[in-house]
Amino acid sequence: MPKSALLVIDVQNDFTEGGSLAVKGGNRTAGAITQFIRERRGDYAIVVASRDWHSPVGDNGGHFAAKPDFVSTWPVHCVEGTPGAAYNPALEANLIDVQVFKGSGSPAYSAFEANTPGGSSLTEVLERARVQHIDLVGIATDHCVRATALDALAAGYSVTVLLDKCVGVATGTTIAAVNEMRVAGAKVALGS
Repeated sequence: MPKSALLVIDVQNDFTEGGSLAVKGGNRTAGAITQFIRERRGDYAIVVASRDWHSPVGDNGGHFAAKPDFVSTWPVHCVEGTPGAAYNPALEANLIDVQVFKGSGSPAYSAFEANTPGGSSLTEVLERARVQHIDLVGIATDHCVRATALDALAAGYSVTVLLDKCVGVATGTTIAAVNEMRVAGAKVALGS
């Protein structure tokens, strides 16, 4: 039977209510992901969580802007070592096997652009665990979840996006992202 991984995308304080780039429903999603992992941990060879981890110096390759367009430029968020870059408290970090960090000094949306503190890429982590299938949950459906799903499919993994364990920034862009992921070959399902 193919081995599966659960990828938890960017469930961080700055992306949940009260954060600098808050997504409505982020706190609820963090709690739902924790409950899901508790109930379904045995289904996965590995649970990996990604985090935005931006440099405190400069604009991170144009990613931060004083007047962001919310398309390719954003307010300052998830600066490494700050409370905003920490996991949302409703996500129990002890349930995560491996953490990967992305975006230090440059824009990064996909968890496939991330590395462990020891320098291993997400692909290397998944290969070591002999993963063939990925379930995706997290924030935001229309940005980092989307980018991760598309990169996972391009890398040859089968992908399921668990929509009830994700939250998007806006309805229109979330619908477009879900359709794009489906067309690219992702299965879209509910995780419960």
